[in-house]
Amino acid sequence: MTVTQKERMLGMVGVLIAAILWGTTGTAATFAPAVSAVAIGAVAMGFGGLLQAMIAAGSITRYIDKLLQQWRLLLIGVSAVAIYPLAFYASMHLAGVTVGTVISIGSAPLLSAFIEYGLEGQKLTVRWMLGAILGVAGMILLSMAESTGHDTLVQSSNVMFGVILGLLAGFTYALYSWAARRMMQQGLPSKTAMGAIFGLGGMLLMPVLFVTGAPLLASWSNAAVGIYMALVPMFIGYICYGYGLARITASMATTITLIEPVVAAILAVIIVGERLPVMGWVGIGLVVACLIFITVPLKHIPIVRIRVNNSLCGVKTIQRNSNRT
Repeated sequence: MTVTQKERMLGMVGVLIAAILWGTTGTAATFAPAVSAVAIGAVAMGFGGLLQAMIAAGSITRYIDKLLQQWRLLLIGVSAVAIYPLAFYASMHLAGVTVGTVISIGSAPLLSAFIEYGLEGQKLTVRWMLGAILGVAGMILLSMAESTGHDTLVQSSNVMFGVILGLLAGFTYALYSWAARRMMQQGLPSKTAMGAIFGLGGMLLMPVLFVTGAPLLASWSNAAVGIYMALVPMFIGYICYGYGLARITASMATTITLIEPVVAAILAVIIVGERLPVMGWVGIGLVVACLIFITVPLKHIPIVRIRVNNSLCGVKTIQRNSNRT
């Protein structure tokens, strides 16, 4: 499938909108302090996934034969969706919010690139690598700034397990992104692939929600937070993310979503009243620079090329033309 420059840019915008919506989850969760992080993740990914399956039901029915033909990719995506929120929130619980977030979200672009290289032979561009370095460095600075005075009680014996679970979260995030994109590349519409993967994944998360989700029904505010999480960041967010995945690579998409913790930090300052040190603002600047670096098309730059023949006379001709770098 050939993607035009305009479609590619629209895909990036779709992923960016998704990341912005995901960045609101932390602030929203502060309005339901009695609800555990695992329950928040289960209700968001669980019900959000079921909603995606509901709106895509007709399309899923029409493409059921093709879905069954791609059952391996479907199984990979569904398993990854079910594992991701559990690994992510367990990582934050064991290693602390800072370490868990950095490992889980920060490792996803690199792991996505490894998956694409290992399974598709897709080469990494210098531009993407430099942009990813900027983004991950910015996210580390932001997380370090946010961790001032926090996470000091985390036991060192738990950190190792938290890091491992964080890597598992980053891997499953990268994996379901790759699986969904591959299904789209093989002829499935975006909403069909995303609806099937997240619908089945959401069903697998229902038992977790039943065990941990009682506090969601304890008050109207808790219930409102659960509804918001499922409807806005996960349902609408993943519709936008699926739209983007149909037009850009998984490694590009996961790199763009490094903006998520930036949005979370800014909202925490504006709404929750938290203070962000200078290091955090530097980190935000690096992540924004990363997004500009990897998404803004480079203009044609005139390049002078000198062609030399094999004789002792030296220069034969001088050509001037333009190439896109």
